[in-house]
Amino acid sequence: MEKFLDPDMLINIQNEYILPWGINILTAVAVFIVGRVVVGLVMGLVRKLLQKSKMDNMLINFISSILSSLLLLFVIVASLDQLGVNTSSLIAIVGAAGLAIGLSLQDSLKNFAAGVLLVVFRPFKEGHFIEAAGVSGVVESISIFSTVMRTGDNREVIVPNGPIYSGVITNYSKRDTRRVDMTFGIGYDADLLQAKKLLAEILSEDERILPEPAPVIAVAALADSSVNFVVRPWVKTSDYWAVLWDTNEKVKLRFDAAGISIPFPQMDVHLHKQDQD
Repeated sequence: MEKFLDPDMLINIQNEYILPWGINILTAVAVFIVGRVVVGLVMGLVRKLLQKSKMDNMLINFISSILSSLLLLFVIVASLDQLGVNTSSLIAIVGAAGLAIGLSLQDSLKNFAAGVLLVVFRPFKEGHFIEAAGVSGVVESISIFSTVMRTGDNREVIVPNGPIYSGVITNYSKRDTRRVDMTFGIGYDADLLQAKKLLAEILSEDERILPEPAPVIAVAALADSSVNFVVRPWVKTSDYWAVLWDTNEKVKLRFDAAGISIPFPQMDVHLHKQDQD
């Protein structure tokens, strides 16, 4: 018993194990605490700089969370290094785990990357009417993984960001004005100049049609059964559908009142009676 209570042995244990480990633990805790404080200060500064740049809040939160996680990981590695842990092996394990997770979540990562690009480059924003990934509708929200759209009949469609960004995006709301393209056909026996005059009157009476660029009314084709006019006025984007529908109705009513026929497909059926023996 006296051998185990040898003062020299206790001093050696204290000097070789207790003190070094105690110092290492205190140093690791200090590094972790100071690192957390520094990370907090750095992230506060980064968020202020990003907000001053008028960046989207979603992107600010995303960048902040990623940067904060990386800095905290660095602090944890530095703390473990003070304890004598082989951090190179730990980093290799974390890297291998990250690779495995990345391979298993390829589609999700594609949507994630596409969501970041959509937020950064902003080909559309909330409230815009777009056509993308085979869906047409009003954009209600843009998240990191998907975009929520509302169709014309009030259905909610959730579209993954990957197909949206990798395909063609048609944004109908991006520009302030749009051209309304319409085609009207009249019979060959109708008065062409009168029809053209009526079309011009209809456009001039509509205050929603912009004077510049000037509307186009022209004979586009001498088709098989009709003479086709193209009518192309410019309007504000918000007036597009109303002007299209109203003009179609007015043209039909005016042409009917003026006796101008609008051709439509017809089929003549001839019945032949055969004499029976």
